[in-house]
Amino acid sequence: MNNDSKPKPGEGIRSMQSTTAFRVINFELYAKPNIVIMTIGLTCFGITLGYIAYMRSKYESMGYYTAVDKEGKEIFEKKKSKWD
Repeated sequence: MNNDSKPKPGEGIRSMQSTTAFRVINFELYAKPNIVIMTIGLTCFGITLGYIAYMRSKYESMGYYTAVDKEGKEIFEKKKSKWD
């Protein structure tokens, strides 16, 4: 950035002098937000969470429950009665 130009409102950290290495390492501080990419990412994230919730409810409706085995892994086991 030129020393002659004054920072504009809303530029934030972009108006400060910094090294090229700092700008490369901290790219997200200098990139302008892209609403299209953000919308696509949030939609995909929402669909993924919805799918996980759907699969979890489907397993629970089939009579499975979440259990933790001896190694500490989470597994789904079929509900058993004490009579079995």
